[in-house]
Formats: sequence, C-alpha cells, structure tokens
Amino acid sequence: MAVACAVRDRGHDVAFYSGESARATIEQEEFAFFPFEHVREERAYENVRVLEQRTRTRGAQLLRTFRDWLVETIPDQVADLQPLLRDWRPDVIVTDVSMWAPIVIFWEAAGIPVAIYPPLMGPLIPGPDAPPWGLGLAPPRTRRERAVARALTHTTELFGAPLRRRVDSFRIEHGLPPLGCTVNAFTARLPLYLVGSLRELDYDRRDLPPSVQYVGACIWHPPDDPETAGRLDALPDDRPWVHVTESTLHYGDPVILRAAAQGLARSPVEVILTTGRQRDPDELGLGPLAPNVQLLRWVSHSELLPRCAAVVTGGGTATVVGALRAGVPLVVVPTRWDKPDNARRVVEAGVGVRLKPRECTPDSLRAAVEQLLEDRTYRDNARRVAEAFARAPGPPRAAELLEELAAPSPVPAETRAPVVHGETAR
Repeated sequence: MAVACAVRDRGHDVAFYSGESARATIEQEEFAFFPFEHVREERAYENVRVLEQRTRTRGAQLLRTFRDWLVETIPDQVADLQPLLRDWRPDVIVTDVSMWAPIVIFWEAAGIPVAIYPPLMGPLIPGPDAPPWGLGLAPPRTRRERAVARALTHTTELFGAPLRRRVDSFRIEHGLPPLGCTVNAFTARLPLYLVGSLRELDYDRRDLPPSVQYVGACIWHPPDDPETAGRLDALPDDRPWVHVTESTLHYGDPVILRAAAQGLARSPVEVILTTGRQRDPDELGLGPLAPNVQLLRWVSHSELLPRCAAVVTGGGTATVVGALRAGVPLVVVPTRWDKPDNARRVVEAGVGVRLKPRECTPDSLRAAVEQLLEDRTYRDNARRVAEAFARAPGPPRAAELLEELAAPSPVPAETRAPVVHGETAR
C-alpha cells in the first residue's frame, strides 16, 4: 500500500487484485480493486492455519499444504488475471511471493514486466552469503559452514521437487520451458526484486543480482484512530513501555501474550498487549490482568512504537521493521515462516534477543525484557538502525524503480493505465 501510494503520487494509475477481506482498506485509499473470482481466499487462510499450528507438522503434510496453497492455485490465478490484464492493460505487475502465476507464467507468457515485493526482510533468492531459509541459522562464514548450508539447501530443493514438476506442467500448458531451478532461484531472473528493509538487516548480502533493491521501510498505516491516541495518553508515562504482540496471522494458544501477562505483571513497566483484529481478547483466557498490563485488540504502531522502550513479538516483518524504524530493541519469540530468520537478523544486528518458543515462560520472558532495558547496547544499536532507515529512500524510490521498469507501449498514452500494483491476500 505504501508503494502504491508513492506510485500514484507520481501520476500513475494503480489497481489491486486481492481477496475480499482487503477491499475496504484498498478502496478507502480510492484505488481500483479487482477481487478474487476463481481463487478462494478462505483456502489460503486455511493453509496458513495449518502451517501456523504449534504442533509439529509432518513433512508430507507440509508439502501438501504448500502445494495446495502456492501451486494448485496457479490456474485459478491465471483465470482471474487474464481478463484483467487484457482489459486494464498494465505496464507493470507487482506481486507478492505467494502469488506465483505472475512470476512463473505472466512475466514470460504475457510479456509484462513483473516486479516482486515480498513481505519479508530479505529476498528468498538462495546464495552463499545467506543461510537456508526458514531455519533461523546464522549466515555461513567459514568453508565448513558454507558446505553445511549448501547441503541443507540441496536437501530442501529435493524435498520441493514434486512442486517444481507441477509448476513446470503449468508452464508447458502456456508454451513455456521448465523452470530448471527452484521458484525462489527463478525470482532472481525477474527484472526487479524490491526489499522493504536494509541490507544491514539481511546479513549484508553481496551475492545478489542487481535486480534486488533494498529501499528501506515501506510500511503503510491506516488513518490514525482517534481512540488510539486517547488510550495511550491515559497510560502512565513515568515508567518504560513494553509492547507485546504475537502475530497478525497467529492462531491457537497465545503463548507469548500469556507469558508476558504473567511474567511482567507488577514489574516496573507498562505493558501493552495486542491480540490482532482477528482474535477476541476476551476469548484468550489470559485471566485477571495486573494493573500495569493493558490488553487491546489493535493499536496504531505509528502512535505506539515511538513511545516504547522494548517490543516483544513473534517476529513478523512489519513489527520488527516498525520497531527498529522507531529505534526500539526487541525480544523475538519466533514460530514459523520467516520469523526464525528475522530473529536471527535481530540478534546478528545486536538490536535484540531471541527466545525459543518452547522456552517462553513468564520468568524467561521477564528476564529477556530486563536484559534489553538494562543493557543500553541494544537501544544504541537499534537507534543506529533507525538512522539507517531514516536515510533509506523508501516508497518513493520503489515507485521510481517501477516507473523505470514500465516498458513503452504501442497503445496511445491516453488509452492505457501506466502501472498496475497486484497483491495477494496475506
């Protein structure tokens, strides 16, 4: 959304392709909205729920879930996007990493430049400077570590071979050759790969193609809620504030929220717990809360984070980037997806500590928060990262890069829309 607004500010038209749950937010900004027709939004959310379960997901189930979510929806994406591209005539498509049809089909079959913008702190492109994705490992620095990283990456690629064969079958239907590599590796061939973070928070990678551009934070916040400022202004400001949030897409047992509610109760801090709009605070069973603990469904991070001394989070990209942009150190309790890698980035940058989910008890969480508050190194490092974010060009640079990507069209300028911004439901 932040990039779309910047593109519009440069005089271009922008449209979104997404699920119905995003309609209100998109239309509030007066962008054109094309809803999923063949793609079933609930199917995606159900797969996310499976992958977010805290119980260990077996390899075969994991493979089936990823295949159903990422691969088997490609024909439905194609069915939705073909008429949209024909009628709206975009010059550029910007896509999420979980929307594979633009990446593996339309970039070549339709001849439209495709830029990828993942909701991640770094690209998924494999390389010698980065650890295998999703495991939370340190970046390989020695010959032995690089050999281990290559072996793990190779094992992961073998595991995903059935998915690639299925993707190749769809490409053949559209007259395209097999990928010849993983989808993540294939994204390195796209003309533009935008990263809404800093190279310093991505292991300072130097093994990426020129198409990868770190533009800094591209965070968009909805219009400020007047009630948010009122609630925050009513809280005591004579002690440090600690914000605790689990995840926008978290389902199941509120492990982090419970540990914080119990561990930080009656500590010399003000605790602001948020559940996310998809969960009812009254249904989480956190029990009676101490006077210094506030439980809310949602609060504007643009209002809250600059007032905080520490943030406790599951490690979602938006929260990590938002906190560091405000110069606030973090306790990260990573669960699934990119969160283990984000926790590793936080530790590598010296801006926070990592707490394993199975070790997230009231006592350990309290100790981790005290560590952040007592050791000023974390705060100093977080402020240096905040200064780097302030220097980064952000959404205006992303918009400029997209404008440069737009190829000249033989269609008269007055009859075509210069840019399309395509998104997926998240």
